[in-house]
Amino acid sequence: VQLQASGGGLVQAGGSLRLSCAASERPFSSSVLGWLRQAPGKEREFVAAMRWGAGTTYYADSVKGRFTISRDSAKKTMYLQMNSLKAADTAVYYCARPRSRASYSRAPEDYTDWGQGTLVTVSS
Repeated sequence: VQLQASGGGLVQAGGSLRLSCAASERPFSSSVLGWLRQAPGKEREFVAAMRWGAGTTYYADSVKGRFTISRDSAKKTMYLQMNSLKAADTAVYYCARPRSRASYSRAPEDYTDWGQGTLVTVSS
């Protein structure tokens, strides 16, 4: 499956953005899809993930309560609603899926099928 992230942009601290991740084909219900990010000069890090069928969600502590992951099965699209954005959220955001399709992971090295990222810049 090919994944394409979009929706990034420039926003002031405290603002909101919604990212989209379009899949080329509908993920299996047991599949996990995730959002990860890479800030300038830093390693990639896990942001959030979702089990496609059940809708089970997972979040990094740094975004819990501010970000919401969701999906529209009919549109084969996953979303990341980002509220109360901080300068520390500035990064290129990617959607990807674990190599073991049905296994949730927080380790970026466990993910594959990285789509082209979308840049989110939060000005303070």
